[in-house]
Amino acid sequence: MKIIITGSAGFIGFHLAKEFLKKKYDVYGIDNFNDYYSPKVKKDRVNILKKYNNFYFKLLDLKEYQKSLRVFTKIKPDAIYHLASQPGIMYSFKNPETYKKNNIDVTRNLIKICKKLLPKKFYFTSSSSVYGNQKKYPLKEDSKLLPINFYANTKKKCENLLQASFKNKPIDLKIFRPFTVYGPYARPDMLFITYLKRCKEKSNFSVYHEGNYIRDFTYVEDVAKILFLFFKVKKKNKNIFNICSSNPKKLIDIIRLIDKFSSSKCKLLMKPKRKGEMITTYGDNSYLKKTIKFTKFTSIESGIKKTILWFNNYKNKKFLNF
Repeated sequence: MKIIITGSAGFIGFHLAKEFLKKKYDVYGIDNFNDYYSPKVKKDRVNILKKYNNFYFKLLDLKEYQKSLRVFTKIKPDAIYHLASQPGIMYSFKNPETYKKNNIDVTRNLIKICKKLLPKKFYFTSSSSVYGNQKKYPLKEDSKLLPINFYANTKKKCENLLQASFKNKPIDLKIFRPFTVYGPYARPDMLFITYLKRCKEKSNFSVYHEGNYIRDFTYVEDVAKILFLFFKVKKKNKNIFNICSSNPKKLIDIIRLIDKFSSSKCKLLMKPKRKGEMITTYGDNSYLKKTIKFTKFTSIESGIKKTILWFNNYKNKKFLNF
């Protein structure tokens, strides 16, 4: 079985590729090493994947349709996990065009390719941010989508495009909405890495909404295992799945846990809410657990300890800047 993972040099894509590689599947990783954050971090991830004999990497910009079509036609994948996208909520206000190109236009290209090649499975990683701010929690997959930033809007648009395009096709489409993923090799713009970096530099750390944002933190290796387990799940009419631990925490409490386990802290600068950020993310994972019988999520304490251990041992900390 041939598996293509787009965004294989990214945070979740890297961990998903490792999960398939350990199970002896042939994995074809695709990435363009864009410079949203240091490509060195992405190359470090790919170099780890290249240690597996069943990993094949292709440097490719999926915005280039003809090149992408040639690569995918040559591979003839059985399944495509589409994780490549432009991340980052705040950056989407500064440069919305790059989100349109890297999220919506790329997804359109992959839809065209799939209509030609008809892979058995196409799995898309959306985002919990498509829900926006709600009145009722936890969020179920059929909750109304109320995105409040451009990034989330592009994810919602991609979901709609995929549902409409594959409606009458034999392709097994599944859409996943991960909630606040964290862990080793996380992006440098994410809470855990930015905070640990500031502590090491003995500099200040800005905490927005005075740390009262609530997030449903989900450990990255759990996400990778869940995405892998879905590979053997048959086609479903209800094909959207939350990926979340359903155990929300305040950001300020997470910072206190990092302080406790890392024995280091930095001065917090309390700041007001920022435009486009959700107040609460808290998902219902009952449909997920019913479908794949995945019940044991990594505790936040264990996940934080593993993340700190990775950070302390990572040799290229100087590239974890954002």
